[in-house]
Amino acid sequence: MGKPTGFLEFNREIGENRDPKERLKDYDEFHNRLPLENQCIQGARCMDCGVPFCQSGVLFSGMVSGCPLHNLIPEWNDLIYRGKWDLAYERLRKTNPFPEFTGRVCPAPCEAGCTLGLNAPSVTIKENERAIIDTAFENGKVIANPPQKRTGKKVAIIGSGPAGLAAADTLNKCGHKVTVYERNDRIGGLLMYGIPNMKLDKNIILRRVSLMAEEGVKFITNANVGENYNAREIIDEYDAVILATGASQPRDLKAEGRENAKGIYFAVDFLKANTKSLLDSNLKDENYISAKDKNVIVIGGGDTGTDCVATSLRHGCKSLVQFEIMEKPSSERKEDNPWPEWPKTLKIDYGQEEFKAVYGKDPREYLTTVTDIYKDSGGNIESVDTVNVKWEKDEHGKFLLTYVENSKKNWKADLLLIAMGFIGSESYIKDAFRVEFDERGNIKAEFGDFKTNIPKVFVVGDARRGQSLVVTAINEGINAAIRIDKFLRK
Repeated sequence: MGKPTGFLEFNREIGENRDPKERLKDYDEFHNRLPLENQCIQGARCMDCGVPFCQSGVLFSGMVSGCPLHNLIPEWNDLIYRGKWDLAYERLRKTNPFPEFTGRVCPAPCEAGCTLGLNAPSVTIKENERAIIDTAFENGKVIANPPQKRTGKKVAIIGSGPAGLAAADTLNKCGHKVTVYERNDRIGGLLMYGIPNMKLDKNIILRRVSLMAEEGVKFITNANVGENYNAREIIDEYDAVILATGASQPRDLKAEGRENAKGIYFAVDFLKANTKSLLDSNLKDENYISAKDKNVIVIGGGDTGTDCVATSLRHGCKSLVQFEIMEKPSSERKEDNPWPEWPKTLKIDYGQEEFKAVYGKDPREYLTTVTDIYKDSGGNIESVDTVNVKWEKDEHGKFLLTYVENSKKNWKADLLLIAMGFIGSESYIKDAFRVEFDERGNIKAEFGDFKTNIPKVFVVGDARRGQSLVVTAINEGINAAIRIDKFLRK
């Protein structure tokens, strides 16, 4: 695969990020592609490794390694090395309906499983994927291809995130008539409003949605099933219903003074309002939660926390700090985290890179948690107290959180953003569809079956499994569609 000696001859090269101080002036995508001739060379680094873990998508120590979609990575790496971009696209689209999404926002578990990564920098699989699909669009190879025959069966999909879109795309190709209901004013779910424009340009989503509409998928926006649309009527109208509503119930902060405090928002609300205002008016309507001239605190060190950092910097915040309750990862793999496990190493993402360019340091404070929130007479947040924490194992080997004595510290705060993840589906879904929830707060169904306790109602993606990756949600959407297609053809 690729050039037999390519991994010995060529170094890993990825496209450059735009200059941090320049990109802070806009919301355009911050990452640039390599020239195609350079990307071809990166395809040459793919080894004939015998066991391509990159496309395995298996769990090691509870963490995914390799592509959950089982992309035919060595094959299209070989093709781009040979300059056969059209054939590379044909191989890529066999497994991934939306490579323009994953090529931008996926954390690349494929690269974590790359055999070359055992003792050298892994192949640039993610960037190779993005180059293939972007080149295919540029060359006019991605066109609408509606099914030639229809089955007469109708499917409703509630939610238009990556799982819902993948299920819609697959079922439509099977010939079923698919209608997607989305509660927001634009299609895309978390792709549209959960990920900032500088990571995923919304025109990329709209382009794909337009293609799906040409192929026969019907989209209905501002349709919050369970509130302004009757769930029972939809179940009665369609031959199958898929719940792809996501795990959109955010985890809240437990701290003294949290109740009724003004100036505290969940990250998803902060990011959604900013993107909507950006798309509606380029922020001129000022209908968003502004961080301008404010002391901002972000709680949570994951991707969403990073997005809050980057967005707050673009608003022109006065100061910013990001709290992470876990310890700072090491820069290299530890002995208990061997290849091909997901590498638990320090990640400097685009938001931290931008903060460092402005302030000269990383915004993250590790092993830190907020204990108290202080408000003024009007209920507006003024400051917070934090303490340092440590993780210690009990006699059963379970990690327990304890506070470090005499570590209390006070921080000014005008805006506090909670990016602590999600705890499951929103409760009104349960009431509207009468579906059972599991002990984790997700809609109950088994992978591979996807059936809920309600006849002909299925569930996919984060709504079933909890918060996960975009690529995992796409995988679930495809697998559920295959299962539902069999159900409809009985």
